[in-house]
Amino acid sequence: MHPNTLLEASAELIRLCLRFEHPADAVVSKFFRDNRRIHAFGPRERAIMAETVYNVLRFKLRYEHLAPSGSGPRERRLAILGWASYLDDQAKQTSADAGLGDRNFLKSALNENERNWLDQCDGIQTSDLLERHQHNLPEWILLALKEQLGDQFWPLAQSLQRTATLDLRVNTLNDKRDVVQKELKKINIASTPTPYSPWGLRIQNKPALNKLEIFERGAIEVQDEGSQLLALLVDAKRGEMVVDFCAGAGGKTLALGASMRSTGRLYAFDVSAHRLEALKPRLARSGLSNVHPVAIAHERDERVKRLSGKIDRVLVDAPCSGLGTLRRNPDLKWRQTPESVKELVIKQTLILNSAARLLKPGGRLIYATCSVLPQENEEIAQAFSFAHPDFKPLAVSDVLLLLGVAQAGDLCTADGMFLRLWPHMHNTDGFFAACWVAG
Repeated sequence: MHPNTLLEASAELIRLCLRFEHPADAVVSKFFRDNRRIHAFGPRERAIMAETVYNVLRFKLRYEHLAPSGSGPRERRLAILGWASYLDDQAKQTSADAGLGDRNFLKSALNENERNWLDQCDGIQTSDLLERHQHNLPEWILLALKEQLGDQFWPLAQSLQRTATLDLRVNTLNDKRDVVQKELKKINIASTPTPYSPWGLRIQNKPALNKLEIFERGAIEVQDEGSQLLALLVDAKRGEMVVDFCAGAGGKTLALGASMRSTGRLYAFDVSAHRLEALKPRLARSGLSNVHPVAIAHERDERVKRLSGKIDRVLVDAPCSGLGTLRRNPDLKWRQTPESVKELVIKQTLILNSAARLLKPGGRLIYATCSVLPQENEEIAQAFSFAHPDFKPLAVSDVLLLLGVAQAGDLCTADGMFLRLWPHMHNTDGFFAACWVAG
């Protein structure tokens, strides 16, 4: 593909994403589908375009500061900066290949003014920029993070501007982690065991896993290590009745089912039938027979009420702002607002209260989010404990220790009560979890 064609297509994709009408990953996927007959985008072209867009979303404030000094359409200037940053990252990881992975390929799409402008941008030191052009965060998120982290804010801000590693969960129903690691090595995919989750393997690059036999037979699933730890906290056992209350596409559902050794009964509830549909092929690969997907209208659905007081374990991975996943979804920092978070807090409270009614005495309740905001995390958990004195809070650090998780205390708040994972400290997405036992 001619480099200028690729640059212009990237600029158009950036224009669509910066509307913030839909999640960026959905916009990117739709763009590739809609344009497959117009442009023959190969895997390398799609990777360049997607990472160019994601860099623009990560460094939006910085790029918008630099763009006015150039010439030509705004989205084209943003695309040049995003593409150049992608190539720089690739060069740091491996020696850049000739062709699409070479800066000369990008520069061949630029006119003389654009090349000179890019050279000038390259010469600017990050330390010489204003703080907002360094952290690239909206003010309201900046204040919330600085208040929590103090001196640790800048390490977090820098980590959020890097792409996340690729974590896999080994399906322990049929496979062992060390065996799967050796299988991956045989096909030239290097991996390391995740430091906390006993099920995880971490891969630095992003191979096409869905075409591998090891994936097709259900031995592995893509799942962040933090998400694996949430499923581990539930400690679902053989023969129990378990509910994944906000199952989504079912990543944690599958982990819970493997923990139960495909026995008992595992309900996957979600208000989106579309998301549950995405669980079906994953479920078929997994070999699990104890999972029952159920689309519900709302948290008070009659199908939920019928299970009241009958369930051993409930996981509430609540809908949230997703701000712990900014390495993967940088558009969220521009799409979320303080007002949307307030609406989410109301929803989270209602869902948690409804899910708690499912538990039998002695049952375990887990509330979790992939947010880094206290109002979606500690404040929700503390309010629930105050309103439900019959639910005894469990120290998450103690639970993790009993489960054999190394350095469990380092994964939790200072008092050990809550799981608190941070990208810059744990190399996971940002996660929170609280745990109770029903009286």
